[in-house]
Amino acid sequence: MKKILPILIMLLAACSRPEVTLFVGTYSDGFFALDFNSGEVIAKAEMPNPSFLAVDGDLVYAVSEMPDTSASVWAWRLGGKGFELLGSQPTGLPEKGEDPCYVATNGKRLAVANYSGGTLALYKLQADDHISPLDSLIISGTGGPDLSRQETPHVHCAVFSPDGKHLLFSEFSADAIGELDLSGSTISNYRIAAQLPPDFGPRHLLFNQSGKQLYVIGELSGNVAVFDYNAGQLTLKQVVKADRVNARGAADIHLSPDGKFLYASLRLQNDGIAIFSVAADGTLAEVGYQHTGPHPRNFAITEDLAIVASRDSNQIEIYSRDAKTGLLSDTGRRIPAPKPVFVSLQ
Repeated sequence: MKKILPILIMLLAACSRPEVTLFVGTYSDGFFALDFNSGEVIAKAEMPNPSFLAVDGDLVYAVSEMPDTSASVWAWRLGGKGFELLGSQPTGLPEKGEDPCYVATNGKRLAVANYSGGTLALYKLQADDHISPLDSLIISGTGGPDLSRQETPHVHCAVFSPDGKHLLFSEFSADAIGELDLSGSTISNYRIAAQLPPDFGPRHLLFNQSGKQLYVIGELSGNVAVFDYNAGQLTLKQVVKADRVNARGAADIHLSPDGKFLYASLRLQNDGIAIFSVAADGTLAEVGYQHTGPHPRNFAITEDLAIVASRDSNQIEIYSRDAKTGLLSDTGRRIPAPKPVFVSLQ
């Protein structure tokens, strides 16, 4: 028994998931689960261009951001032997599903934003976590003034409301926020919930913990809009500037775990993260800026860290975060990754 016990312990260690796991999506041939402390790869799931993931426990839903009819969303489960593929579904019919770039789940449904397809794809999830065939496809509109980037429809993000009764999504080319009613057994009542200023280019959406405010970052304007939210209704409260050099490449937004600070990543020029304090009413005030490596498309915020996917340096950058001031400072730690464009710490 003395000889067998160490072997069993070694086997369990090899199959167990680390206490802190970093999921990394890429513009490459797969996504990864890493031991965040050591940087070592735990498991890799092979699929083309998994640019965005929805991580729900050991389940991972990943979009395959392809510019043709191979564009799809895949379901995976992380277990002792690595990632197990549960299945996949196309993100169009087969057209209008090109370049899926965002996926979200509420445990019952799956929502996929198709950038080049200009659509929102919706699916029901089966009891075994497999993805059912495409349930609904909402076609976005146009109307924005930038004829080079808003000429055709684009959808970049979709988020479920905290009460689970509504789904909001960014209509990039229409400078609008779309909304769907999920309160019944079927999806219904697509409408424009809010019209943003022209040339805003809404990209990512974010609810605060209370669900009373929705934050929207404009890729083209470089602004962050603050909305009051109530049962599917949006009221514009504030617009603040994040991009000070008009680079037209704003990307991602996240709140700190305590909700006291908001962070916005900016690309194409002066790459970095703008930092805002959050008042009790949800409004924002700029407090600082942290330069990063090139093209910080996506990032994650914890109590004491900012983890940045720097696509064009093929690295994940680690910054320390001051919980009192919200400011970031570079730790110098880097984790190599091929064209990283998504990170999530679990």
